[in-house]
Amino acid sequence: MGDPLFKRVVVKLSGEALMGPLTHGLHTPTLHRFAHDLKAAAALGVQVAVVIGGGNFFRGLEGAEKGIERARADSIGMLATVMNALAMEGALEEIGQPARVLSAVAMPSQCQPYSRQAALAHLVKHRVILLAGGTGNPFFTTDTGAALRAAELSCDAVMKATNVDGVYTDDPKKNPDARRYERLTHDEAIQRNLQVMDTSAFALTRDNRIPIVVFSLHEPGAIEAALLGRGRATYVMP
Repeated sequence: MGDPLFKRVVVKLSGEALMGPLTHGLHTPTLHRFAHDLKAAAALGVQVAVVIGGGNFFRGLEGAEKGIERARADSIGMLATVMNALAMEGALEEIGQPARVLSAVAMPSQCQPYSRQAALAHLVKHRVILLAGGTGNPFFTTDTGAALRAAELSCDAVMKATNVDGVYTDDPKKNPDARRYERLTHDEAIQRNLQVMDTSAFALTRDNRIPIVVFSLHEPGAIEAALLGRGRATYVMP
């Protein structure tokens, strides 16, 4: 099978990915498929942290556009990420993969408050940790939350699961001539204005020399394949 490219990673999943074919909420078969993918990644010996967005329930920016104060809208979005993390924790435990939710928004009756020490302790015991609540602050995306956690937990990479199988020269859904990059440096991605992650998240990964792996979440086993350097993905390397 080969050795994985990275030993400790943050996997970034969008909340919308958990909708599957639905228009909102959680699609149980999709949730379970992602749980199996995460378990397979952990079975490689990789220490796995997961940051899940909340867009399948509520997006802070969209709430603000509808008239909710932005800081309050972002707080609602943080709670949505906790719901998704709790659902994923349950799906993982159902298939025998130990998992823990740690939330930057303290709610000790539901899950463990996030701390770096607690997160590291779970990782070395090969529990999949689900990092909820974003950064705990408004005005920051879950992309930024993933980059921040990757930096403070000394992760080897951010694995960004998206709707496309990598970074392209243009939107492949609109431009059939768009070309996929196999490898890029952070500086090349900046110079070519490629939308790998949002600006603050990208700056964190670049400054801390953390690779970003962009891959499609639609194929079963995609996380494992990307970790092994197989399948279709773009590797943004320092």
